[in-house]
Amino acid sequence: MAVSELYTKYARVWIPDPEEVWKSAELLKDYKQGDKVIQLRLEEGKELEYCLDPKTKELPPLRNPDILVGENDLTALSYLHEPAVLHNLKVRFIDSKLIYTYCGIVLVAINPYEQLPIYGEDIINAYSGQNMGDMDPHIFAVAEEAYKQMARDERNQSIIVSGESGAGKTVSAKYAMRYFATVSGSASEANVEEKVLASNPIMESIGNAKTTRNDNSSRFGKYIEIGFDKRYRIIGANMRTYLLEKSRVVFQAEEERNYHIFYQLCASAALPEFKTLRLGNANYFHYTKQGGSPVIDGIDDAKEMVHTRQACTLLGINDLYQMGIFRILAGILHLGNVGFTSRDADSCTIPHKHEPLAIFCDLMGVEYQEMSHWLCHRKLATASETYIKPISKLQAINARDALAKHIYAKLFNWIVDHVNKALHSTIKQHSFIGVLDIYGFETFEINSFEQFCINYANEKLQQQFNMHVFKLEQEEYMKEQIPWTLIDFYDNQPCINLIEAKLGILDLLDEECKMPKGSDDSWAQKLYNTHLKKCALFEKPRMSNKAFIIQHFADKVEYQCEGFLEKNKDTVYEEQIKVLKSSKKFKMLLELFQDEEKALSPTSATPSGRTLLSRTAVKPAKAKPGQASKEHKKTVGHQFRNSLHLLMETLNATTPHYVRCIKPNDFKFPFTFDEKRAVQQLRACGVLETIRISAAGFPSRWTYQEFFSRYRVLMKQKDVLSDRKQTCKNLLENLILNKDKYQFGKTKIFFRAGQVAYLEKIRADKLRVACIRIQKTIRGWLMRKKYLRMRKAAITIQRYVRGYQARCYAKFLRRTRAAIIIQKFQRMYVVRKRYHLMRAATIMLQSLLRGYIARNKYQRMLREHKAIIIQKHVRGWLARVCYHRSLKAIVYLQCCYRRMMAKRELKKLKIEARSVERYKKLNIGMENKIMQLQRKVDEQNKDYKSLLEKLTNLETTYNTETEKLRSDVERLRVSEEEAKNATNRVNTLQEEITRLRKELHQTQSEKKTIEEWADKYKQETEQLVSELKEQNTLLKKEKEELNRLIHDQAKEMTETMEKKLVEETKQLELDLNDERLRYQNLLNEFSRLEERYEDLKDEVNLMVSIPKPGHKRTDSTHSSNESEYTFSSEITETEDLPLRMEQEPSEKKAPLDMSLFLKLQKRVTELEQEKQSLQDELDRKEEQALRTKTREEEERPPMRGAELEYESLKRQELESENKKLKNELNELQKALLEKSSPEVTAPGAPAYRVLLEQLTSVSEELEVRKEEVLILRSQLVSQKEAIQPKNTMTDSTILLEDVQKMKDKGEIAQAYIGLKETNRLLESQLQSQKKSHDNELEALRGEIQSLKEENNRQQQLLAQNLQLPPEARIEASLQHEITRLTNENLDLMEQLEKQDKTVRKLKKQLKVFAKKIGELEVGQMENISPGQIIDEPIRPVNIPRKEKDFQGMLEYKKDDEPKLVKYLILDLKPRGVAVNLIPGLPAYILFMCVRHADYLNDDQKVRSLLTSTINGIKKVLKKRGDDFETVSFWLSNTCRFLHCLKQYSGEEGFMKHNTPRQNEHCLTNFDLAEYRQVLSDLAIQIYQQLIRVLENILQPMIVSGMLEHETIQGVSGVKPPGLRKRTSSIADEGTYTLDSIIRQLNTFHFVMCQHGMDPELIKQVIKQTFYITGAVTLNNLLLRKDMCSWSKGMQIRYNVSQLEEWLRDKNLMNSGAKETLEPLIQAAQLLQVKKKTDEDAEAICSMCNALTTAQIVKVLNLYTPVNEFEERVSISFIRTIQMRLRDRKDSPQLLMDAKHIFPVTFPFNPSSLALETIQIPASLGLAFISRV
Repeated sequence: MAVSELYTKYARVWIPDPEEVWKSAELLKDYKQGDKVIQLRLEEGKELEYCLDPKTKELPPLRNPDILVGENDLTALSYLHEPAVLHNLKVRFIDSKLIYTYCGIVLVAINPYEQLPIYGEDIINAYSGQNMGDMDPHIFAVAEEAYKQMARDERNQSIIVSGESGAGKTVSAKYAMRYFATVSGSASEANVEEKVLASNPIMESIGNAKTTRNDNSSRFGKYIEIGFDKRYRIIGANMRTYLLEKSRVVFQAEEERNYHIFYQLCASAALPEFKTLRLGNANYFHYTKQGGSPVIDGIDDAKEMVHTRQACTLLGINDLYQMGIFRILAGILHLGNVGFTSRDADSCTIPHKHEPLAIFCDLMGVEYQEMSHWLCHRKLATASETYIKPISKLQAINARDALAKHIYAKLFNWIVDHVNKALHSTIKQHSFIGVLDIYGFETFEINSFEQFCINYANEKLQQQFNMHVFKLEQEEYMKEQIPWTLIDFYDNQPCINLIEAKLGILDLLDEECKMPKGSDDSWAQKLYNTHLKKCALFEKPRMSNKAFIIQHFADKVEYQCEGFLEKNKDTVYEEQIKVLKSSKKFKMLLELFQDEEKALSPTSATPSGRTLLSRTAVKPAKAKPGQASKEHKKTVGHQFRNSLHLLMETLNATTPHYVRCIKPNDFKFPFTFDEKRAVQQLRACGVLETIRISAAGFPSRWTYQEFFSRYRVLMKQKDVLSDRKQTCKNLLENLILNKDKYQFGKTKIFFRAGQVAYLEKIRADKLRVACIRIQKTIRGWLMRKKYLRMRKAAITIQRYVRGYQARCYAKFLRRTRAAIIIQKFQRMYVVRKRYHLMRAATIMLQSLLRGYIARNKYQRMLREHKAIIIQKHVRGWLARVCYHRSLKAIVYLQCCYRRMMAKRELKKLKIEARSVERYKKLNIGMENKIMQLQRKVDEQNKDYKSLLEKLTNLETTYNTETEKLRSDVERLRVSEEEAKNATNRVNTLQEEITRLRKELHQTQSEKKTIEEWADKYKQETEQLVSELKEQNTLLKKEKEELNRLIHDQAKEMTETMEKKLVEETKQLELDLNDERLRYQNLLNEFSRLEERYEDLKDEVNLMVSIPKPGHKRTDSTHSSNESEYTFSSEITETEDLPLRMEQEPSEKKAPLDMSLFLKLQKRVTELEQEKQSLQDELDRKEEQALRTKTREEEERPPMRGAELEYESLKRQELESENKKLKNELNELQKALLEKSSPEVTAPGAPAYRVLLEQLTSVSEELEVRKEEVLILRSQLVSQKEAIQPKNTMTDSTILLEDVQKMKDKGEIAQAYIGLKETNRLLESQLQSQKKSHDNELEALRGEIQSLKEENNRQQQLLAQNLQLPPEARIEASLQHEITRLTNENLDLMEQLEKQDKTVRKLKKQLKVFAKKIGELEVGQMENISPGQIIDEPIRPVNIPRKEKDFQGMLEYKKDDEPKLVKYLILDLKPRGVAVNLIPGLPAYILFMCVRHADYLNDDQKVRSLLTSTINGIKKVLKKRGDDFETVSFWLSNTCRFLHCLKQYSGEEGFMKHNTPRQNEHCLTNFDLAEYRQVLSDLAIQIYQQLIRVLENILQPMIVSGMLEHETIQGVSGVKPPGLRKRTSSIADEGTYTLDSIIRQLNTFHFVMCQHGMDPELIKQVIKQTFYITGAVTLNNLLLRKDMCSWSKGMQIRYNVSQLEEWLRDKNLMNSGAKETLEPLIQAAQLLQVKKKTDEDAEAICSMCNALTTAQIVKVLNLYTPVNEFEERVSISFIRTIQMRLRDRKDSPQLLMDAKHIFPVTFPFNPSSLALETIQIPASLGLAFISRV
């Protein structure tokens, strides 16, 4: 298809514009071949006619479809031309805030002039290991590509960063080096990567300056080689510099500055160490005030000086050298202030004692006279003589400036050399990555020698760039087997020849410099004569004879010849240099100028000590002998050309990567895009040349699968074949008839420019037709549905209207009939009401009249009765008042008297209170009184009860008699009344009749008045009632309103309280999780350091064993001695304290509590004294036992040897244990006194807690030892008593036999026997008396000692009290007594607690010794003959016991412990034997072994077994820590072991879950709580290792399965890929899908369940797994513009729903895993929701509560339509979102922390498995273990 066919109606094109460079327009009609004018309409609606060029008839460039605008790679655009590139960069920069864009192999970086949060370590980690095309463009992506290719291809790399001043070259190079430093790390402990980064502030301070275009412009070029070893870790670096702008030292243009270091010095002049430099304000010095802008906004030069000095220190430049540097710089500033006065036209002089010169000479250590002389004179040497010639003032100023520039250049080189020495490594360099930060193409109004060299360097770099691009294109075509046709590209070799060839510009310039009278004018004439009209690239300006024009690859540049020769020669008077060399006080100045002929120039390319290692090594040219003197005379241009050639050789020997920095505007406005400036730079930096080369061939390239996915809609079902390649070929042959427009490669289809746009147009037309058809059908369906709905509604309305009318008529008839009935009843009601009213009025009048009369009579009687009562009460009150007054006076007198007596008594009591005995007697008396009073109260209670009973009996009798008398009185009264009434009734009736007649007349007259008053009252009442009703209604309304308000307020308060409660609960949970996470992170760090320590120790052992070959025997207990976790009840502080401090290094130390410290010290002293007394008592008992033993041995033959030997061994063991305890206690006291710092001994500190625990354990151990001594003593006594009768019987038996033999001596025998028995009895009594006497003596001594201490204390107290006043003395004595009683009470409580503990432990010990004594008694022989007793000692006999029931314990020998650990831990394979075992069997076996050691009360065995177990697990995990099954297996067993230690610990909280049988298996002798903590820490470490293994397995699957793979086929549209996607550095290693992730999750879950892991722990693992999945997916989504589309959001939501379904299948929905995916779910929803109106913005803000503001804005900025039917998100909508979210307080971090690990907990999970039922499989090889 011809390109002209695309110019149809509504096609959009670009037309040139003087302001915007290019403007967009739309065709109003189709273009036909031969048309000279095109009808266009601009975007603002203006119509115009665009005239085509009559010669070329070139049509305006077409505009790309909207869906391609904003692409990551410019080569992905269908139309590759200048306006498309410019528009794409502008859209990305302005709309999406994206500063990086690929253009083929080039990264285009636009300076945002704003700090962006896209360079953090999280971004570095996100780009690390990723393919370049997979992520959004970034400088980190280029750095990662270089690093990866270096490692993969073993070839050196280069990153070439170029651009204008202010475009951001230095920053880009800095970030690239930071990436290498972060990703690779250093190979040594010297932190080389920090030194590499530290070189930046130094070089910026001495080589950067403020220009009109940039506040931090690099005024030199540099190439930094970062060296790597074979493991690709940084080992060093080397820096080369190019063309320092020395002229800036002496001259700055308006609004510019000198180098930063000068202003940093002036800002720090007030520092004490800088006083000798005699510096001042920057405006004081000539070299710093010329630009008139000494300050940069937002920059503090003093702070920058601090950073510069810190960087110097880090790079090994010591303080002495630093002060030397600052002296030289200060000297340069003072030299610039040196002034000259003219004597005449050819000579000048310096004023006498000129201060600036004097300061300069003083700082440099040179003679003032010599320097002042040679600043105004010069030496001329001829063949025969030498002349000293004065120079003019202008020449002197130039000579002064030349000297300043020379000194600064030498200092710059010296600093660069020292930086290189600091970065140099002794390790052999394997490869390097070079970062070239070099000036871009420059053109100003006045261009001089510096711009000429810069543009020359850019010509060379552009040539290398063009060749590299051309080479890559050729390789791509050959790889795909596409016919290669030579592409014509711009070759700038003629321009390079013009500059550097023979008789070129540089050659002629060097030749002119050698001429004695060479000048800029003569050099210009030579240029005109040599190149004008002979070279098309060289021109002469029309209006000047001192300038020339060169046509560079970017633009024409006019150079002014003035100053070229001077700058090229760079002359400095030799006499001035000699004066500086003669300095004797300043050694560093001599270092700058010594061996000047051999010193490296600023542009030297091969500093000493650097080697280039690559496949094609670059060797520096060897210096010939005798060349040193000439080298110094080389011109600057010659040196620059040589160094540039060497740089090009280095770059050609490496793989280059290009970064082109663009300056968007000249005013440094953030995110402002100037199209004119951008186009100039795009043309200058070669980006458009890359586009042109790509567009000349086949720029658009698709893989067959991508092409099929994109254009499947253009095929019919029958056209789809199984062979995708053939399918695509058939489709293209039908769509594009011209076969030259495309080519089929091996894996891709190549299209010429515009063909993809044509295919997109066909696809869009097809989709548009389909959309119209869908719209037509849907709209018809919707209208018919609407019509049916309207018809149904009309019928319904008719039905309801007719029904309503019928109901209204029926209602009218009912109302008419009701009205008639109402009238009838109303009339009847009115008549009846009138009658009832009259009747009621009459009755009312009668009742009122009668009541009035009765009330009057009653009132009269009442008044008389009340008067009597009043009289009675008044008289009584007067009498009582008189009585109370008298009583009050008497009571007052009594009170005064009693108060006087009480005061006297109080004084007596205060005096007596001083006596403690009196106080006790009083207490005794008070107790007696209380007892007497209690007895009196009881007796009174008894009397009260008896009297109460009598009173009730009297009341009952009295009531009965009263009732009888009252009835008699009533009966008599009634009879009397009846008689009186009978006599008075007639008289009363007659009087009543007359009275009633009179009243009737009065009543009739009053009736009328009353009726009138009643009517009036009725009306007023009715009015009042109506008003009250109204008020009542209002009050009701107000009441209801108030009730409602109160209810609402109560509801709001309840809600707020609930919210606050929920928030506080959440906050507490967060704090707990944070604290737990902090602890577990510290634990992780501790384990990492421990592993590192073990590795280093292994390396050291290996190094030690290398010179001594042969087998070296190691101690079997070496591992246990090394363990960090050797805990016991006797652990000392020196063992435990470092561990605790190491476990919690960041814990804040509490202040020292002195009271607790003193109390603790006192407690230690008491324990020591108690222990000493116990030791003394034990020694005495041992001596007594020894004396008894020797006496018994003398008196009788040795008996019961085995038992006595056993007891003596036990005593020796106790003695050694006591000595050990004593030593440990002394050490503890020493540690307490030595380390009594606030950090260690504070109540909250770990050391304090350890001390308390140690003291408690020591005191408990002492009690145990006391009990053992007492028990042994009682056993010895019992054994003696048991042996003595036997001995007595035996002796008597022997003597009787002798008597029988000696019948003639019977009386002597009997006397002997009686005497012997008497002696023994007396001896035993003597021993018992002596023993009791000794005990009493010791008790008395103790009492005497205590009384002495008490006496001393009382004397001290008395002496203190005598100094106090009497009242204070009494109070102090009382306070002291209270304190003493309180202390005694506390001591008694402590003794009670100790006794309770002693009782509990005695019970335990009693069981143990009872069992041992039983065994000994069983072993004794019951029948022993006397001969055996005399001849040989008794031997213990082992009597076999009956087989008992299995008690759930396992016994092993101490020597078998290594075998147990080896077979059960080290050699156990989870995939082998362990699969068929009971889950947690190793843990059960280990616990049963611990139980047996506890049963034997063998603490050494318990400690050794637990330590070996922990170390064994660590070794297994270190050896096979990458295997998920191994880590899961040991995590499960460690947790089970921990649960067993809790379940059988004997604590009530854990025992309640056990069966009675399991409670019998609890540990009896040892508290292993500390070991539980150690195992918990070990489980945390194993859990974190499990998460790391799991993450390493899942990491490669997540992005591919969750983002890239199309789970729902056909939903995602594939957009045209760019070059980066085609040339990713690593080929795809097989595509992972969502099914792969789910299969892997199934594997994880199955393995964990198979190993019997706790369900709660499985939930935590799955939660962490889902968090990693969601975080990695979201982070990649935020860094990939191609993934942010509507269809990708649907794919993500489907994938998440599949993961949720997996959770449901595994019953893990309550694990919290789903919540960790919430940010990813919300991001997917954000991609799918509408994004237009304010309502949409409100919905987004409320929906995306799990996303941060930065993430929401980033997704909206990255949102990219896949089809043209979708719309981009407008900038105004994004700003609306930002405004709505500005108050949200969330993290500014863009990416989620994928390395975050939730804190893990191990909820207690008891086992129902009975220990006695566990069988040990023979496969484990544990036959040496026996069941108990």
